[in-house]
Amino acid sequence: MASGRATHVSELGKVLYGMKDELTQEEKSEIQEIFYEAIVPKLKKLDARLGTISCEFAGPQYVKWMIQFRSRGESFDIVDFEYDEKGAGIDLDL
Repeated sequence: MASGRATHVSELGKVLYGMKDELTQEEKSEIQEIFYEAIVPKLKKLDARLGTISCEFAGPQYVKWMIQFRSRGESFDIVDFEYDEKGAGIDLDL
């Protein structure tokens, strides 16, 4: 019973803070556009090859959503989106 209660509280928290289990295609497209415009140049400066970063760059509502990326020639591919309850942003402006 306690396990069910914890799940209910977790789900309630998602509702209260506007979090969801899945991103819509529109949200993914918006995040991808911002990623390629604002984040890829920073990743290039840092000589990044692959990694996972928070989607916080697209707005605070995405702070718990992670984007997995890898380099491909002079650009980057987005490999996957993943929700991480413990996710946090990182400052790429070094």
